[in-house]
Amino acid sequence: MATLSYTNIFTDDIDRLADFYSELFSLDEIEESRSPIFRGFVAGGTSLGFSGPGAYPLLGLNAQTVPGDRVLQTFDVESQDEVRALTEKALELGATSVKEPFATYYGWFQSVLRDPDGNAFRINFRGE
Repeated sequence: MATLSYTNIFTDDIDRLADFYSELFSLDEIEESRSPIFRGFVAGGTSLGFSGPGAYPLLGLNAQTVPGDRVLQTFDVESQDEVRALTEKALELGATSVKEPFATYYGWFQSVLRDPDGNAFRINFRGE
């Protein structure tokens, strides 16, 4: 079975976005991977990376020019109260709310937000 080792978010300002997520979720940076075009953080069983525009040619990719939601990051937490608290903290750090904390039909409790670049992400509690 394959495992997910990294998920990366492309951004024009890796420091701003990396600082937003690392402060919000208290993520530890993987210092040895830091470069002018990349910063990575331990995020549970996977890692979360932030890639600057210089990473596109390195990877043989082209920047997407059409706006739209293509990826949704989900961050699991330990309780509904933590969903609420981190939602408020995210808003204070510059996120915008898409959907306030709510109970899903499948038994989870989550909020949906946009980071300072406009990328969608969820803060989620999977339930008891």
